[in-house]
Amino acid sequence: MKHLAALNKYFWKYRYRFLAGIFFTASSNYFAVLAPEMTGYVVDKVQQHLSSKPTAVPKHYDQFVIAMLGEVEKLNFTQLVIACSVIILAVAIIRGILMFFMRQTLIVMSRHIEYDQKNEVYTHYQKLDASFYKTHSTGDLMNRIAEDVSRVRMYTGPAIMYFINLVALIAFSVINMYRKDPGLTGIVLAPLPILALTIYIANSIIHRKSERVQGLLSDLTTNAQESYSGIRVIKSFVQEKAMFGFFNKNSEEYRKNAIGLAKVEAVYFPSMTLMIGLSTLLTIFIGGNAALHDPHKIGVIVEFVIYINMLTFPVSAIGWVASMTQRASASQKRLNEFLHTEPTIKTPEQPIVKDGQLTGDIVFKNVSFTYSHTGIKALVKFSLTVKQGQKILILGKTGSGKSTVGQLLLRFYDPDEGAITIGGKNVKQIPLQLLRNNISYVPQDVFLFSDTIGNNINFGLQTKAPFEYIKQSAANASIDAEIEELPGKYETAVGERGVTLSGGQKQRISIARALIKQPQIMLFDDCLSAVDTKTENRIITSLQNLLQNKTAILITHRIFTVLNFDQVIIVEDGRIIEQGTHRQLMDMDGYYAELYRLQSETPGKEVMV
Repeated sequence: MKHLAALNKYFWKYRYRFLAGIFFTASSNYFAVLAPEMTGYVVDKVQQHLSSKPTAVPKHYDQFVIAMLGEVEKLNFTQLVIACSVIILAVAIIRGILMFFMRQTLIVMSRHIEYDQKNEVYTHYQKLDASFYKTHSTGDLMNRIAEDVSRVRMYTGPAIMYFINLVALIAFSVINMYRKDPGLTGIVLAPLPILALTIYIANSIIHRKSERVQGLLSDLTTNAQESYSGIRVIKSFVQEKAMFGFFNKNSEEYRKNAIGLAKVEAVYFPSMTLMIGLSTLLTIFIGGNAALHDPHKIGVIVEFVIYINMLTFPVSAIGWVASMTQRASASQKRLNEFLHTEPTIKTPEQPIVKDGQLTGDIVFKNVSFTYSHTGIKALVKFSLTVKQGQKILILGKTGSGKSTVGQLLLRFYDPDEGAITIGGKNVKQIPLQLLRNNISYVPQDVFLFSDTIGNNINFGLQTKAPFEYIKQSAANASIDAEIEELPGKYETAVGERGVTLSGGQKQRISIARALIKQPQIMLFDDCLSAVDTKTENRIITSLQNLLQNKTAILITHRIFTVLNFDQVIIVEDGRIIEQGTHRQLMDMDGYYAELYRLQSETPGKEVMV
């Protein structure tokens, strides 16, 4: 239950709905317990009519009932029965109206809380840094924001509503029963301690099994999500059977645990009904014996039987409420694990720059970085100065650490040692949003959203850009002509992750998305690996005009001969092994010169570093 304390802020936010819900729940149950007293009174009047012995309205009746019965006492027997029937009907209607408002307050409140909680989880997900997403699966994240939040909603709505309903109805019923016959009340309620013990034992089992089931559901969701995303790979390698076997194994494990939980609940809920049944039997048996000696107790016995039947659902709902609460606790625990995870990359509390454009030299000073989840040293004492307006080419083999340079500049990670500055300002002291707004980034792993081409290009801006801007950016990325050939042109939907486009088309749309921002710093991470040499030359030529007076860093595994770079950096094992202009590196006759000669000797072909 301690995990559910995180929801208290929502109950406080919607306190007026919550308090109104409590009032309507209590009021509806108050009117519910009036009907048994009215029924008992009518039975007593029938008994009086048969025996011709007049009786007064008992003083142990509810004051509201006494007030109503005081008026009908003046009527004859037939009129009295009709009047009591009308009163019972009116009380039922009033209770129904109050129950409507009960659900309109508590259940609607739970939907508001569900909305707020999903927004909180989603917002927190966006705050978490890149290292978090490298160690947590998408399926698990989806399951927590969907399934776990839904189970918590069952606690904030139905579980709380039924619990308040249960407490109110039991309180009113027990008070009325105690007024009529304290001894019989004690006997009738005797099974309740056994019920409480059963609930305690079963709850601990349900909580443990619920947590296990939710964990397995996350694994199953992850398995399915990966299969759908990688369906082309699965089909190309004819691995449908193997993947189904893997999914079936996870599904079977989930099934076994879910059935185990269902078995516990299958024992749990009937045991609640059994206790209620025992109470009813005790009432009829003991009350019946008492009525044989005192006929005036027949009305009381009828009341007790009605009260016990009224309590059947609320008391049996104890198990349901407890089960929902335990499941919600297990789900909230899983949510708290993420919500209490603090991002390692944060906006500084007192930034040295608050707005405007970032200008000046980019300096990496003795930067070292190791990926915590793998232990791989990506950069070691890396030092590099990029003058404002310079064009830098960073070359390196796969795994050399070149992409890490860009990710550290964007603060996807923070270096373990050293510092990165822009215009003499440490990037750690610059607000994250300002930093990233001033850098256009084309990632190595291109990602397009399930939206139109135009909207994917416009994604680079905070606001909707004029169509001319979108079209010009596409033209600069050499993708405009191909877009115009599509049936929907810029309104063409690209499918999930851009599945309807080729790799080269996706890369160029990603470049257009970066170009539309027109920032002072541009970062391209191996963004032309999927385009042919002719298209590559067109894009580079276009970039040469667009990048004037802008700082640009191109990270790749091959040499671009069209664009004149101010510096070329060769990175290997996280260190700079060669650095200089194209002419300087050719004069050194080292690694770069050898690579350049190989690329020149094989025109039209890609030469890997």
